[in-house]
Amino acid sequence: MTRRATKIVATLGPASSDPAMLEQLIRAGVDVVRMNFSHGTAQDHIDRATLVRAAATRAGREVAIMADLQGPKIRVGKFADGKVMLEPGQKFVLDAARTELGDIDAVGLDYKTLPSEVKAGDVLLLNDGLIVITVDSVKGAAVFTTVKVGGVLSNNKGINKQGGGLTAPALTAKDMDDIKTAMSFQADYVAVSFPKNSTDMEMARQLCNVAGAEFNHKPGLIAKIERAEAIPKLEEILLASDGIMVARGDLAVEVGNAVVPALQKRMIKLAREHDRFVITATQMMESMIANPVPTRAEVSDVANAVLDGTDAVMLSAETAAGKYPLETVLEMAKICEAAEAAEELTLDADFSGRTFSRIDQAIALGALFTAHHLGAKAIVALTDSGSTALWMSRYLIHVPIYALTSNLATQRRMTLYRNVHALLMDTSAVRDTALTQAERHIKNLGVVQAGDVYAITCGEPMGAPGGTNMLKICRVH
Repeated sequence: MTRRATKIVATLGPASSDPAMLEQLIRAGVDVVRMNFSHGTAQDHIDRATLVRAAATRAGREVAIMADLQGPKIRVGKFADGKVMLEPGQKFVLDAARTELGDIDAVGLDYKTLPSEVKAGDVLLLNDGLIVITVDSVKGAAVFTTVKVGGVLSNNKGINKQGGGLTAPALTAKDMDDIKTAMSFQADYVAVSFPKNSTDMEMARQLCNVAGAEFNHKPGLIAKIERAEAIPKLEEILLASDGIMVARGDLAVEVGNAVVPALQKRMIKLAREHDRFVITATQMMESMIANPVPTRAEVSDVANAVLDGTDAVMLSAETAAGKYPLETVLEMAKICEAAEAAEELTLDADFSGRTFSRIDQAIALGALFTAHHLGAKAIVALTDSGSTALWMSRYLIHVPIYALTSNLATQRRMTLYRNVHALLMDTSAVRDTALTQAERHIKNLGVVQAGDVYAITCGEPMGAPGGTNMLKICRVH
């Protein structure tokens, strides 16, 4: 059983949809499978979810499924030849009224409101910032521009405005349909693309809860931070979500590459302070799409995210379409483990000056403190909702946390929390029996052996959510 604390999110795609490959990836350490709703039909997603659940059962490891919504399509239209080569200094028109296919002079727009949202002097970035154009003037539905940095522009490439400011709503009609699809197979997490404020997240949560009601399912919500406008509203977005994703691709295009590393550190710190989880994403092992080994810079990038305290690191095209999906996961797991071994623990400093208003939170943090100072082999949390495990996982500690729950949805959600090993176990309603069962369970797994000390938390009466009120220190007989 792996002791790795940092979790790995892998994106499903053509390179990873074969049942045997998917099973290998889960065995190799994938904790969460991301389904990208920008591609495929509703039925494709339903079939893939079935595939993931079956592969996890064969691998003997539970994984979470994340449904990643496409969000607004702020894109150019299609070209007659599929693409054009734009040269610096050239004039180029983005025309919302254009119905014919694009050419070297002009192209249509998927995003029809662009002309009303830009003005002369604005800088637009196409194709993830590789092409830069400046707006000369806007006449009716046409945006007249001059190419500053040229390159190949192909069908449906994205448009960003430098500094942000495009008003597209975070949830499109397609996203609303996709939420229904995701709830039909009880996706554990829903990731919302391009939220601007807490209202976007609250609306997504309402839609998820309504669509999930017939299945008695409420997913966790992840806000993808990828708009310049989201940065000043970071705290309110965070509080309206269960976790955030540092989506470095679009974010870098809008705010500039240079400021993203410091933003990443700030977001991870803020998420941990507010008891939210955080995923670091985009281009982490990009070179492994085509190569069997990562670059030194990629190794440093993953390790630094781990040292910053991220809950999870994410793979996108590397596992979706790359040549080496399995090797990428194995490399990433190795880098995470090496970085974790080098972490500096500051638990005592983290706890100084903390006050608690909740009994369950005080018990959770008391367990951490005691286990750390006693050199315990494990912390065991009997949990119904997973909150106790989440609170414990917000602090860096080298004692693994084993969260035992009888709720399958809770187990799957906890697969994303750093340093939490989520296990499914039906426990007795009688406290002493439940504690004995828990010890037997972790002993059978080889987590503890005779003579080892571990800490265990639970609530009385047993099974009442939010009722963790007991901490016990045990020595294994």
